Amino acid sequence: MAKRLHRWMAVLVTVAGLGGTAFAQTAANRVVAVRAGKLVDVEAGRVLTDQTIVIEGERIKAVGPTGSLAVPAGAERIDLSGATVLPGLIDAHTHLTGNPYLGGYRGLGVSAMRDALYGARSARVTLQACFTTVRNVGAGSYGDVALRDAINDGDVPGPRMLVSGPALGIKGGHCDSNLLPPEFNYTSEGVADGPWAARAKVREVVKYGADLIKICATGGVLSKGDGVGTQQYTEEEMAAIVDEAHKLERKVAAHAHGTAGIKAAIRAGVDSIEHASLIDEEGIRLARQKGTYLVMDIYNDDFILSEGEKAGILPESLEKERQVGQLQRDNFRKAFQGGATMAFGSDAGVYPHGDNAKQFFYMVRYGMTPMQAIQAATINGAKLLGLASKVGSVAPGKYADLIAVSGDPMQDVTVLTKVGFVMKGGQVVKSGLR
Repeated sequence: MAKRLHRWMAVLVTVAGLGGTAFAQTAANRVVAVRAGKLVDVEAGRVLTDQTIVIEGERIKAVGPTGSLAVPAGAERIDLSGATVLPGLIDAHTHLTGNPYLGGYRGLGVSAMRDALYGARSARVTLQACFTTVRNVGAGSYGDVALRDAINDGDVPGPRMLVSGPALGIKGGHCDSNLLPPEFNYTSEGVADGPWAARAKVREVVKYGADLIKICATGGVLSKGDGVGTQQYTEEEMAAIVDEAHKLERKVAAHAHGTAGIKAAIRAGVDSIEHASLIDEEGIRLARQKGTYLVMDIYNDDFILSEGEKAGILPESLEKERQVGQLQRDNFRKAFQGGATMAFGSDAGVYPHGDNAKQFFYMVRYGMTPMQAIQAATINGAKLLGLASKVGSVAPGKYADLIAVSGDPMQDVTVLTKVGFVMKGGQVVKSGLR
């Protein structure tokens, strides 16, 4: 008995020594077969019927018709034969550490640590809402860097994140804070005036973990004291930022509402224009010629104008939204019809997180087909983020990021606000199809 007990203790010690390694190997070798009644092939722009997706670990191994695709013996099976399966969606413009109910002066009492904890909740809600990848464009004190790392380490649930850290801008501009009186002498951490100071700021945010650079080319809606369409960074400053960022293998996203600032940012070489509210025909043509993505947030006007006053948004900001909200939607139609490349971006954090998919209704209303709107949130977003080999479609070698809905998004794109199944990297994070 003593010898047998000794042998069992040795086994227990060996297993304990393996710890998470044994579990990781098991998870990596796990095989799952998902049967899809319908599968949206975003690359071909078509819907396939009765398909099976074989997943090994966190990646897709094979995709094909259920009747002819070989499924490994012992594979775990997930039956979504009564549902429509799509790739996990991508939101290219989020602020996960932002709380939409802390507008204007209300936000001054919130610490950076509290912002990060808002982010933990927002990440979970966003993932549950079917967005498995996001680009976070602007967060104070590198809260989005911390959130990204916590998600990657498995500490909190959330989507894959590319993050910018603090947004770069001019003193007194949209990326600064103008809420405090002069005796506080406060300047936001992303402020950098002049080409060389801006280059140094790019190096700084990359040093502290930024995956991309966010800049403010023009004024904004939710900032105090600046005109929403007024150009802020000069083209020379923006060109210096782009040169430095691209040298460091980082893309540049430019917040730009105003016509002149949009065109200056495109000429400077930015990778995407965010908002693009007042873009004109020349700006659309430039974007098309340069391959610059337009990321236009055409849902959040609803929330700002209906709930903004209660959320603490300043009266001048509400007035600016009234000036540009409908123009942005009209220009979305013009930009799409003019051949500009569009990626889905919602500005989550200006409105409640988890409502991202409400934007699909407006994208279809203002010119896109449901398939084109979904492509903006899948393959187009993946290309913009530089992740096209990893996410954005259901294909072998890519992460097993899948979502499923009971309805038909090709007939009613709003069913994407009611996603019942979410898988990220081969792990089911939501299963509630009805």
